[in-house]
Amino acid sequence: MLSVLTGCDKAPSDLVQGYVEGEYVYVASPYGGALATLSVRRGMQVTAGDPLFVLEQASEKATRDEAERKLSQARANLEDRRKGKRPSEIASLRAQLQQAQAALQLSLREVARQEGLAAVPGAAVEVEVDRARSARDQNQQRVSQLEAELNTALLGSRADQIMAAEAEVRAKEAALTKAEWDLAQKRQVAPKTGFVFDTLYREGEWVSAGRPVVVLLPPDHIKVRAFVSQARLGTIKLGDPVDVLVDGVQGSTSGTVGYISPKAEYTPPMLYSQGSRDKLVFMIEVLFDQAAAGNLHPGQPVDVRFLGVQ
Repeated sequence: MLSVLTGCDKAPSDLVQGYVEGEYVYVASPYGGALATLSVRRGMQVTAGDPLFVLEQASEKATRDEAERKLSQARANLEDRRKGKRPSEIASLRAQLQQAQAALQLSLREVARQEGLAAVPGAAVEVEVDRARSARDQNQQRVSQLEAELNTALLGSRADQIMAAEAEVRAKEAALTKAEWDLAQKRQVAPKTGFVFDTLYREGEWVSAGRPVVVLLPPDHIKVRAFVSQARLGTIKLGDPVDVLVDGVQGSTSGTVGYISPKAEYTPPMLYSQGSRDKLVFMIEVLFDQAAAGNLHPGQPVDVRFLGVQ
């Protein structure tokens, strides 16, 4: 009777024992803060881009707003540099130039008059002629000076000043980009479609920087680990088809060999052979498409059939 029971418990020779393993995604913020909103609960299914949680953002919002104001100021300074002086200042220079030109015309007529009188005996003295010529020369220099100032005002600032203002704008743009990124990091969304395995904080609790708040398990992160002996290892190749059988589930789940460990190890204590087994085995990982992986759960014991084995 004992031999009959032993024979019934013996596993088919083409099956290898294994278990389902999950690689979890721990979603965290690089910054700390009180947990303001938790949008998911354990057991939910989420798709990529769904909101997960929000930390308090007051400090980051203030920094972002300040960066926006500084950028606006830097851009205004750059435009001012490119335009040169203000329109009212240019109008003032033009008015001064017109006055100087009028004074020059008057001094030119005075010089002509004094030189004409100098030809008449007793009508003018030489000092009056020199005084008129001096006034004319001063007015000519004043006109030249104002013309140069007006041309400079119309040209705007020097090239090096404009380049410095442009560099300042770029620096403020970078600061704003950094501030917006910091603010965005306080609001985390699902990086992948998957199952909410756990939530580690409650709303109102303080979350330290880098501490995960939500644990996700994407379907493509579910795999099966099986262990084969040295004798069978040579018959298994990457990409070989595999059938995975779960107790109490009709049919099998199809997968492929995704990894073959190059290192031998002792049989994990969680696996109990139903027959004789070598002590040293090699780990094989089986991968699945997302639809098939949804039927498997981490920790499940399974039986694995390598279809590529002849």
